Amino acid sequence: MIIVLRPDATEEQIEHLLVKIREMGLTPHISRGVERTIVGAIGDERILREHSIESIPGVEQVMPILKPYKLASREFKQENTIVTVNKTVIGGNNITVMAGPCSVESLEQILTIAKTVKEAGATILRGGAFKPRTSPYSFQGLGEEGLKILAEARQKTGLSIITEVMDTRDVALVGQYADILQIGARNMQNYNLLKEVGISKIPVLLKRGFSATLEETLMSAEYILSKGNYNVILCERGIRTFEPWTRNTLDLSAIPVLKYHTHLPVIVDPSQGTGSWRWVKPMSMAAIAAGADGLILEVHHDPENALSDGSQSLLPEKFSELMVDIKKIAGVLNRDM
Repeated sequence: MIIVLRPDATEEQIEHLLVKIREMGLTPHISRGVERTIVGAIGDERILREHSIESIPGVEQVMPILKPYKLASREFKQENTIVTVNKTVIGGNNITVMAGPCSVESLEQILTIAKTVKEAGATILRGGAFKPRTSPYSFQGLGEEGLKILAEARQKTGLSIITEVMDTRDVALVGQYADILQIGARNMQNYNLLKEVGISKIPVLLKRGFSATLEETLMSAEYILSKGNYNVILCERGIRTFEPWTRNTLDLSAIPVLKYHTHLPVIVDPSQGTGSWRWVKPMSMAAIAAGADGLILEVHHDPENALSDGSQSLLPEKFSELMVDIKKIAGVLNRDM
């Protein structure tokens, strides 16, 4: 249920309402808009119907949330969510670029790439310390040593850090180093992991599973939101189809559809979405034109010898060229970078 508060509702009245909702065994979630404050009461809505909520001081109206994803829906929050990570704003009118190698390989490698992407305009450094691989014999990442390398790169460049967490047992560890926790496509429906990152309150980038519908993606986001972590960023990274010429089929229609149904920011990963550096630039530009709030891109200074995903990584000079073109599109759309 959505409980719409009166414009003149006081903080005391709001707190009284929250206490009442908790006494009913429901979980309250507050959304403070420019004009109105609303409270989502999540749980068995039959309980609310048995109580006269509208008689509580400060309450103007009570309405059901029809979507199965309650907190992620536009019904719950009309205004776009903006996620702030250090000095970087994700969502709203801003276009954010996250860039870096697929895997952390060494301090020298990370620093070289970090300095390059920062000079080109990226504000967040990506890099995997724990890598989910199809083959158990492929490079699995450096683990905590990789996290320490990322932290040192942040200290020396000022870039924020995004890195993947794969296991509930690692959330606290990764959270010590990362500014954004990435949930990869293979873990989109790992519900225990989603709940754990929700409890952490650290911003989360949630990647769409390669066989997931958009509603299933939003239901996964709901797990994180329901634990009180409202800093969720959605990521379209391609879905599995019958097409063999690309690694995945990058579903750019997901951008406007998601932005219609949810208030959460949406970014795109054209590197994983296509699987080839050749297609990253046109799909990046198309994603921004379609309304994406940002990109997450793989960049490597020596892709031939990369330990993972070298074929879809941009060389630094190609990344710099792409950033110039993205800024042109942003200017046409009156968006900030």
